[in-house]
Amino acid sequence: MPPRSSALPGGRVRAHSEPIKEPQVKRLKSIPFSVQLFAGLFLGVALGWVARNWAVTWLGESLTTIGSLFVQLLFLVVPVLVFTAIVAAVGNLRNLANAGRLVMKTLGWFMITSLVAVAVAIGLGLAMNPGKGVDLSSLGAAEAPESQGSWIDFITGVLPTNVMTAFSEVNVLQIVFLAIVVGAAAVKVGEKAEAFLKFNTSLLEITQKALWWVIRLAPIGTAGLIGRAVYSYGWDLLAPLAKFSAAIYIGCFIVLLVIYPLVLRLFGRVSPIMWLRKAWPALQFAFASRSSVGTMPLAQRTVTDRMGVDRNYAAFASPFAATTKMDGCAAIYPAIAAIFVAEVFGLNLGVGDYLLIAFVSVVGSAATAGLTGAIVMLTLTLSTLGLPLEGVGLLLAIDPILDMIRTATNVAGQMVVPVVVARSEKLLDDEVFNAPPQPLDEPTAVESDVEEESAEDSGREKDLVGASSGS
Repeated sequence: MPPRSSALPGGRVRAHSEPIKEPQVKRLKSIPFSVQLFAGLFLGVALGWVARNWAVTWLGESLTTIGSLFVQLLFLVVPVLVFTAIVAAVGNLRNLANAGRLVMKTLGWFMITSLVAVAVAIGLGLAMNPGKGVDLSSLGAAEAPESQGSWIDFITGVLPTNVMTAFSEVNVLQIVFLAIVVGAAAVKVGEKAEAFLKFNTSLLEITQKALWWVIRLAPIGTAGLIGRAVYSYGWDLLAPLAKFSAAIYIGCFIVLLVIYPLVLRLFGRVSPIMWLRKAWPALQFAFASRSSVGTMPLAQRTVTDRMGVDRNYAAFASPFAATTKMDGCAAIYPAIAAIFVAEVFGLNLGVGDYLLIAFVSVVGSAATAGLTGAIVMLTLTLSTLGLPLEGVGLLLAIDPILDMIRTATNVAGQMVVPVVVARSEKLLDDEVFNAPPQPLDEPTAVESDVEEESAEDSGREKDLVGASSGS
C-alpha cells in the first residue's frame, strides 16, 4: 500500500513519511538556557544604559515593569512551593536509610561552610576597611528601619499567630515552621497520612511545573531586572559606597571560586570545573531573580539530573537549603556591613564582636528566608553588636545591586552541600556527574526510562498485532 499523501500549495504532494520542518519555537528551545540568560543579561545592560544616558524614560519604565512582573510571577507560587516542598522533604526522610545521619551531616556542612564564609568576609573587611573615608553627608540622611530585628523579634516571628496570615503575607519563616510541623506529624501518623503525603507531592509537582514555565521566561525577566538596575542605579549613587560594594563582590567571588571548589575537590572528590559548568544556568537565574526560593526548582533539578545526587536525598536537601543556607546574605554581607557601619560611625569592634558576627551568621541565617534582600539579617547583626541601626538606611539604596551576587552565592552553597554529603553516603552517581551537561528542559532520567519502556511495550504490541493479522 503506497504511503498516504497530502496536498500542498501549488498542487504539490507530500508523503507523510517526509520530514516536516521544525517550528521556530522548537528552534528557540534548542538554544541552551544559559545562552538565553546571557543574551537577556547583555540586552538588559544595553537597554538600561541607553535609557539612563539618553533619558529614554519610557524605556526605563518598561524595563522596570517587565522586571517587576517577572518577580511578581515568581513570588506568586512561593507560599505553596515552600510549604509543599518542606512537607515533602520531611516526608521523604522516611524513604532514606540513616535519615538522621543525613540530616546531621547536611546541617553540619551548612554550619561549616557558613563559618568559613563569614571568616573570609571578616578578614576581607579588616583588610579593605570599606567604611574608612566615607562621609556621612555624601550618603544623605539615614533612618533606622521600623523593625529592629532583635533576637526576640526573630524568635517570636517564627511562630505564626494565624495560619492564613503567614501565607497571605508570604512570611516564609513561618511557612517553613508550619511545614516542618505538618511533615513531621504526617510521618508520625504513618499509613493513615499516606494519602495526604501523595496529595502534597502531586501539588508540589504542579507548583514546580507552573514555576518552571515562569523560569522559561527568565531571559526576558533578566533583561528587565538587569535593565532596571542599570537604569535606576548610576555611578553617582554607587560612588560613595564603591569600596563597600567591591568588598561584597570580592568576598562572594572568593567563596564561589575558591572555597566551594576546594570543598568539592577535597570532600566531594569531584571536578569543581564540571560542577560550575552544570550549575551555571541556576547561578545565572539566581543572580537575575535575587530569590533563592524562586531558584529552588532549577537548583534541585540541576543537583539531581546534572550532578547525580540521589533524588530522595535531594528532595530533602534542596528545599531545606533554599530556606536556611544563605552564605551570601547571612555570612558575607552582614559581616562586611557591620565593619562598614562601625567604621562610618567611628566605633571599634573587638574579637568578641567578630565572634558574635560568626555566631549570628550561623544561627540567624534562617531569618533571610530565601526571599530577596538581607535587611532582616543585617538589622539582627547590628542590634546584636549594639551598632547604630541607621547604618541599614545607608546601604538600602544599593541593596538590589549587592543582592544579585549574594543570591548567586547562596544558591551555589545550596548545590555544593548536597554533592558533598551525597558523596560521603554513596548517594552520588559519578556517571551522571561526569557526563556532558544536558539541557535542563530535556526529560529526566526517570522520565526517559518510562518513555523507553512505553516505546518498547508499544513496539511489542505492534509486533503482536502484526503477527495475529498475518496468521
